This record gives sequence, C-alpha cells and structure tokens, in this order.
Amino acid sequence: MVLLAISGWDLRHELERFAAECEAAGMRNNTSKPDAMVFNWKMVECSLQFGGEMLPQAEQFKHLCILLASEGRATSKELQASLASIKVSVHDSTIRKRLGKNSLHGRFPRRKPLLSKKNIRARLNFAKKHLNDCQDFWENTLWTEESKVELFGRQMTRYIWRKRNTAFQKKNIIPTVKYGGGSVMVWGCFAASGPGRLAVIDGTMNSTVYQKILKENVRPSTGDFILGGIFTLHNNFIASKPTLKSTPEALVCTGLNYKEYHFAETMIYAIEQINNRTDILPNVSLGYKIYDACGTISLAIKAAMALISGAGEAQSSTLPCSQKSSIHAIIGQSGSSTTIGIATLVGQFNIPVISHFATCACLSNRKEFPTFFRTIPSDYYQSRALAQLVKHFGWTWVGTIRSDNDYGNSGMATFVEVAQKEGICIEYSEVIYRTNPREKFLKTVDVIKMASSKTIVAFAIFIDLEFLMKELLLQDVTGLQWVGSESLVSAKNLATKENYRIFKGAIGFSLANAAIPGLKEFLLSVHPSSTPGNAGLIKLWEDMFDCSFSASNSKTCTGSENLQQVNNLYTDVSDLRTTYNVYKAVYAVAHALHDLLACQDNQVPCMTNPKDILPLQALQHLKKVNFSVNNGDYVNFDINGDPPARYELVNWQLSVNGIIEFVTIGFYDALMPEGKQFIMNNKSIMWATSDGKIPKSVCSESCRPGTRKATQKGKPVCCFDCLPCAEGEISNSTDAVHCMTCPLEYRANEEKDQCILKDIEFLSHDEIMGMILIILALLGALITSMVTVVFFKFRDTPIVKANNSELSFLLLFSLTLCFLCSLTFIGEPTQWSCMLRHTAFGITFVLCISCVLGKTIVVLMAFRATMPGSNIMKCFGPTQQRLSVLTFTLIQTLICIIWLVNYPPFPKKNVNSNKEIIILECEMGSTVAFYIVLGYIGLLSVMCFVLAFLARKLPDNFNEAKFITFSMLVFCTVWITFIPSYISSPGKYTVAVEVFAILASSFGLLLCIFVPKCYIILLKPDKNSKKHLMGKMQTKSL
Repeated sequence: MVLLAISGWDLRHELERFAAECEAAGMRNNTSKPDAMVFNWKMVECSLQFGGEMLPQAEQFKHLCILLASEGRATSKELQASLASIKVSVHDSTIRKRLGKNSLHGRFPRRKPLLSKKNIRARLNFAKKHLNDCQDFWENTLWTEESKVELFGRQMTRYIWRKRNTAFQKKNIIPTVKYGGGSVMVWGCFAASGPGRLAVIDGTMNSTVYQKILKENVRPSTGDFILGGIFTLHNNFIASKPTLKSTPEALVCTGLNYKEYHFAETMIYAIEQINNRTDILPNVSLGYKIYDACGTISLAIKAAMALISGAGEAQSSTLPCSQKSSIHAIIGQSGSSTTIGIATLVGQFNIPVISHFATCACLSNRKEFPTFFRTIPSDYYQSRALAQLVKHFGWTWVGTIRSDNDYGNSGMATFVEVAQKEGICIEYSEVIYRTNPREKFLKTVDVIKMASSKTIVAFAIFIDLEFLMKELLLQDVTGLQWVGSESLVSAKNLATKENYRIFKGAIGFSLANAAIPGLKEFLLSVHPSSTPGNAGLIKLWEDMFDCSFSASNSKTCTGSENLQQVNNLYTDVSDLRTTYNVYKAVYAVAHALHDLLACQDNQVPCMTNPKDILPLQALQHLKKVNFSVNNGDYVNFDINGDPPARYELVNWQLSVNGIIEFVTIGFYDALMPEGKQFIMNNKSIMWATSDGKIPKSVCSESCRPGTRKATQKGKPVCCFDCLPCAEGEISNSTDAVHCMTCPLEYRANEEKDQCILKDIEFLSHDEIMGMILIILALLGALITSMVTVVFFKFRDTPIVKANNSELSFLLLFSLTLCFLCSLTFIGEPTQWSCMLRHTAFGITFVLCISCVLGKTIVVLMAFRATMPGSNIMKCFGPTQQRLSVLTFTLIQTLICIIWLVNYPPFPKKNVNSNKEIIILECEMGSTVAFYIVLGYIGLLSVMCFVLAFLARKLPDNFNEAKFITFSMLVFCTVWITFIPSYISSPGKYTVAVEVFAILASSFGLLLCIFVPKCYIILLKPDKNSKKHLMGKMQTKSL
C-alpha cells in the first residue's frame, strides 16, 4: 500500500487514521516501518473507502507503486512517464531528489550467479547453523570459487581521451575477435586472513583437479594425528598490575621473534614432508596446532591446556565452542622454565613433550618429568664442557652472568660446581632478566667494570643479554673475553656489528650446524591465505611488510608482497643448528607413530586404526626410536629422554666482508673416553684482546715449578702467594698446591723442580784425604818394617836383647798389622770389608797392647827380682809372657767371632744424616759388640799405662818403662779424643777420624818405644853395651 501526503505531518496523521479504520474493519496492518515519499505539488483531497472499490488517489499512483515495487529498476524517466500516463506532471529531477532524500540512489546492478531455490535454502540453512559460531571457526574457514575470464572484448562501454581524426590509431581501438576469442577458468580463495593465490584450471574441473589445487595452494592443519607446537613467537610481554577489584587483564605480547616463527614453519614443513612420503606413516596424515607462549610460563601452560582440552583459541579465557581434539605429542618449548611448566602439566596425561631448545639438566629427572624428551643435549654436559674449556685456556679468575630462570640458574650451578673442582674461582655472579628495571642492569655493568677478571662466563638467553648489551655499549665496556653457552654463541639475533664490539672473539659450545633440503623454498612460499586461521602468520606478514590486512591502516596488505625480497632471521637458513632440532623432533614422533602402526613391538598392543591410538602408546614407542636423518645423524634417546651430547666449539670472527661468522674451532663429544672428549682443531682463534693473544684472567700469577701455592687469608683459593718448597721437597708442575718429598736416595735440585740422585759419599782412594791416609798407613808400615830390619840385624846387641826381644819383634809385627788394617777403612764399603775392618782393628790392637803390657810387666818384674829372696821372674818367664799375649789376644778374637756370627757389620746407605748426600758406611750390626771391643782395648791400655807409670823411676840408663808410659799416654789420649770426634763427625769424616786414631796411636807406640832404641843402635853404638845399660847413672825423674 502506498499513501501519499503533502507533508510528513499529514502522512503520519493519515497513517494513524488508516490504522484505526483497518482495525475497526477487522483488517491486519503493519505501519511500523513505512516508506514515504513527499512530493511538493498541489494538495489533492483523498478519502479512503473499503468494500472492494478502488481508492481515488491510489488509482492515480497505481503505475508508480508497481514501478517502485519492481526491485527498483525503473529509471527517473520511466517514473515520470508512468505518472504522466495518469495525468500527473512531475519533473524527473524532482523524482531523483525525493528518492535521494529517502536513501534511494542510482547504482549499477551487481552481477551474481543465478541461484536456484535449493541453493537459496541451503545457504540460508548454513547461515542459521553457524550464526553463533565463535571467531575460531570463521578464521579456519576457507571460501573458494571458480570463474571464467574472457581473453578479448569485455562487453562494456569504455571511454578514452583522443584528438580528432585519431580514432583508428592502434592505441585508440579495442581489438575484438569473433565468437568471444576464448576464456580462461581460474580458481581463487579467500579467508579471514585475506585473499589467496589464483590457480589456472587446465581442462575440466573435477574432483581430482580440485584436490590437486587444494594440495598445491592450501596447507591443511588437520590430520589423523595432531601434533601440538608451542613457540615463543613474541620476545616480550606487557603485564597489567592487578587491582584486586576486577578480573586481571590478559598479557599483551610484544616484539615478534622471527627466529621462533622460523622454528614454527620448520615444524609445518617437516609435517608436510612426512605427509608426502610413502615410507613413513603411509595413508596416514599428520596435523598440527601451534600456539604462542610469549616467553611466559603462564601463557605456555595455557597453550598446553588448550591443546589437551582441544580448545581452538588459547588466548580465550572461557575456551568456548571447540571440539575436543587428540594431541599425540607437543613440540616445544624454547625455554627451560616454560618447558618445565608444560612438561609438569602434560605429564599427568601421558602426553610426550619433545623440546628443541630446553637444556636445563633438571628436565632429565624422570620422576618429575616422565614424558619429557629433547633433541638438544642437556646442560649437564655443556656446563662441564665450559668448565673444561675455561681450565684449558688457564682462566682461573672469572665472572659469571646468568639468566634468572631455570636455564641460567641450573646451568650456572653445575658450571660453578665443576669449576671449583678444576681450581677455577668466581669473582662475581650476576643475575639478569629482561623484565628487570634498568637500575639492576646498570649495577651489573658497574660490577663488570670494577672486576679484575678479564673473562666472563655467560649462561643466559639472548633476550636477556640484549638488554645488558645496550648498557655495555653505552658505557663502552669492551676488551673482555666472553665464554657463553649455546644460547649466546649461536644467537644470530646478537651477531651484529655493534654488538661485536662487546662480543669480539667470544667462544662457547654450540650445536652442530646442519642442512634441511627444501626448507628455504618452503619458508619463502608461505602465504596467509594458504593457511586459514594462522593468525601468527598474519602478524608476521604485517610486521615484515609494514602493512595491515585491516582497513583501518593506511597501508593495506594486498597479499602480493614477495618474501624473496626479505632477508631476516625468518628467511635465513645459513645457521640451522636449533632449527634442525625442531625437524628431528617432528620426525621422532612420526617414527614412533609409524612403529606403533606397524606393530614392531610385541610388548605393546598392536594398533591399526589411528583413532584408537592414545598418547601413552606413542610415548612408549618414542622411548625406543632410533633412526637416521638426512645427514646421517642418528636420533635416539637415553633413559632420561636425552640425546647424545655433541657440541661444536664456536668462535665469533669478523670476516673480510664485515659479516660475523661462527667459526668452528673444536669439538666436544661426551661419549668419548675421559681425556679425549675435548678436541681442538688447528684453526686460528680470534681473541678479545687488541694484540690477538690469549687473554689472562687470573687473581694471582701462576706459581712456577719449585714453589707451592699458599692461599691468602680471607680470599678465594685462586688468590695465593708462591712459597718455595722446603729442603728435600720439589714441585714439578705449575700452581702446585703441595710440594712433594723426594725419595730417600734423591734430593731436590737448586730450582727444586726435580729430584736428582744424591751423591754417594765414602772415604775413597781417589780423594786427597784418602790418599793421605793411605800414604801415612803405608809409611807407618814401612817404618815399622825398617825398625824390624834394624832390630833383626842388631838382634845380638844388649839393647835388643834387653826386655825380651821376642816381644819386641811381636810388637813390631802387630804394629805393622795396625798400620795395614787402616787400609780396610778406605774405599767403598762392602760386606767383607765391613766385617774385616773392625775385627782386624780390634785383634791387631789387642795383640799390640798385649805385647806392650808384657814388656811392661817384664820390666817391672825384672827390677823386683833383684831383691834378695825374690823368685818373681820364675813366675813370668818367656813362656808366661807368650801365654799372656796369646790369652789377651784370644779373648778379643772370641769377642769378634761372637760379634761376626750374631751381628755382623754390613754396608749401609745413610740417607738421614745428610739430606744432600748418601753416606755409604758400615753399620756396626751391634753397637754393644763394637763398644766391648773398644772397651777391651781400653782396659788393656789402662793396665799397661798404670804399670808403666809405676815402673817409670826404676834405676836404668835406658828405662824402657818410661818410654812405654809416654807411648801409652799418647795411645790413651788419642782414643779418648776419638770417641767424641767419631760421634760428631759427619759422613766419610767419621771413617777418617777412626783411621786417623789408628794411625796416630800406632805411630805413638812406634815412635815412643822403638825410635830411642834405634837412635842408640844406629847413632850411639857406644851406648849399646851391657855396662852402659847396667851403669849407675843419675836420671831425671819423670
């Protein structure tokens, strides 16, 4: 029904009246949304009537109503003509103005495919069914369409600008062909992330062609098995402060991490590669779900919960409207702390977690993390390798910096423990974290500047180090030797020319580099439209090309941007150390699932339907995987879920082109035997010092050999003083803690760094003192022999016959033996010489003293016999004299025999008397026996001296008793002084004293007893008469 009125007020009035009349007549009406047109023309009276009659004014606008109701396709001219047919004159411009005021404008009609009623109903049902679906559904929906494109002559009017008479120039005409010139069929798609690529349809579209187009242009994320992925796609986050009055706001992630996007796409690449292979999981496909942990434990756990529950949107707080999915394994996470949170949670559900970059040794605890695996070695080995590396270059005084998370704290704790055992001291230990205020970073920089150590061991992630680097660069803290874990030395993010001022010559352990064929092409082929619902890829795309898929941004992403022109950490495939671990993690899960489906383990129930497989069954097979990948590297896990520990020793070097390179200078293999794990190659190393030499980082200079370390009071053990070794001790190594005592037969050299054999000392024939004693001994024997010859020649003279010439010859013989026995004391002691020297000395001297004692007794008895009635000479005649000498000598001989039988003397190396030499001497065997022999000689000497002293005043011109007294006085004096000299003399001088005593006492007896007689015999023959000897002459008293 169309009502016309002059004004809007009249129209509303007429509508109200019309509604009232309809209601009174029992008619239904709806006037809530009237469409009104008000024309500025003359007033026409109008009355509404019912009962089947036509309304007068409505009749006038009959044709106009029909035209307006026919989808708005009547032009203003057609409306004007229609009104003119009922005698209503209205200008067409008036009609356009009135239509424009009612929001009706002239537009070109849109061309849409003709839909059947069936299609219309199907589309309507689809819209009703998904009317309340969540955003996740629409983000994962792909819309596709095929269309024909005409090659020539588009059927439309086109305008050009040209001059007159140029209409048929080539540039001003549109070429046409008969019958349309052909067409091309194309396929296209779009999703929430934007439009996709066009695909040309070759031939007729059918199911095979359609599947091929989808396979080449769309990357499905679903499959028979779903793998979860959790990566740190953002470097940092902004946390709101809780007010305790409202629900805390969600964390806002900031700063895209291109390297983590690189890891995520590598996971997708590995999955698609496996899906296209026929030797692994044939007829079975892998799918994936990847979430962003933003480097925080809370978001990492939330992502894990979303994977476990099957929730599609991990950022949602309510997790609505998602079907439960079966996650068979989770790949991730890059940090140890976040991985600990994930592994603790999913371990309760027996879901395997395979990390590519979580190295904390604590994750090897199977009781706490029973489902955790990793394709990167544990820091248990890296920390020990770093300690050996620091020790290898002699850096015993270092500073340490660690991240305030499980990775840094656990790794540094192991390093400090091993370093202390290796004798390495920690000057300072600083903790950093990216959310710390700047004041803490400034404090760390001050500690580094004030420290005396020149080497810094860093166990920190590169995100935390970036904040510290900014402060170090501002204060120009350079020239320090950095030793870092793999998170530092292999971080491309830090490898800039600016940071090279700080990290010049940095060394540390990194994973071995690898190549993944086809990865470069895959990374450059990704497109937001090829993976519907990949919100992370949309953010990456917008950030790399500085555009936006939303209309609010001034620069809109067209989808035609080219990744070939991008050069960043996402597209870089020159360093795939960690990327390769992601690749291996996906393949490890695939091989476990393949073995499970292939029923290769009889201990586990055989599963042929992928839908029936549980994560626990995949976990059991994951423990046993053992396969090789592209480069021949074998992948397997030990009982703790760790792979074999192999590292490359990497050195930061600046190439000629100004590019920072990670040059491999060594290797570490924990599977090798002790001592062969660490191998250096012959490549030159770039050091942080300006002179290119190995920097020194010690608290005290090394102690040279011959000294030992003495720790300074109140300071670490690396701060010490160097003290020389004591006598008889050496140290043959640098920085020796203790000096070693040389063996008894060795002594320390002057430098006290080596034990050398001691000089063996004894009274030798070759030395001067030995020669002198030999000459004296031989001289004494010669003189004694000469005296014997003189006495034998003048044996018939009174002076020889006096006082028993037989005893005189026996005495001369014994003196000769005394002189000769001293020769046994000279030379290297042997078993026989030791036994001979003391026994010969004892017996010969007793024989000598016995003869002197006999002569003394004879003199004394001879004068006593001159008294009237004395028969004393009969009691001590020649026979008794011989028996007395024999008896005294046999007693000494018996003592010596007992000595030799029971405790024979033997040669001995005396190493205690002198630390510098070995004294080769004769051990007495029995000191008691030795002193008995000496005591017996001393007893006879004293007896002889006493008797001679008593006979000194006997009336005789040649009083032999007087000379015997002098000889015995000399003899006793010599042996009394011998005892202290013998005891106090060191080494060979002990023997020399004993030889000297023998010679002195022998010469004393020889000279005092026989020289006066020889003097008379040879020089005063007139006195060699009985008359002279018996004459009464005045003698001097003694």
